[in-house]
Amino acid sequence: MHELRDIIRRFSGERDWLRFHTSKNLVMALSVEVAELMEHFQWLPTGAMHELDDAAREGIRHEMADVLVYLIQLADHTGVDLRSAVLEKMELNRRKYPVELARGNARKYDVLAASTASAAADATGGDAGQAR
Repeated sequence: MHELRDIIRRFSGERDWLRFHTSKNLVMALSVEVAELMEHFQWLPTGAMHELDDAAREGIRHEMADVLVYLIQLADHTGVDLRSAVLEKMELNRRKYPVELARGNARKYDVLAASTASAAADATGGDAGQAR
């Protein structure tokens, strides 16, 4: 990531663009690039790779690069270490989505927890949160 950050810093610096890289502008640019990435998938039945031609795949690759560039710039501007942030977020996700509840299940963590509490209550014949 540091190598990419340095390449991007150099590119922007050579063009005197760093003065435009406020957090607001970078977040807005990131959002635009994500929307441009979504356009490649918008009218496809599923978005599976076999539905894409070579030109679409190239466009997707370029839009993904743009998304990453703006994300790296935003992290650089705000002092966020992306590697550490990802590791921290993955640990939080491990807690919110334990394997035994989340495997093969696309439900959000709060729904998983509620369905687990409901199943536990059904199994015990009462309120899972109630002490017996």
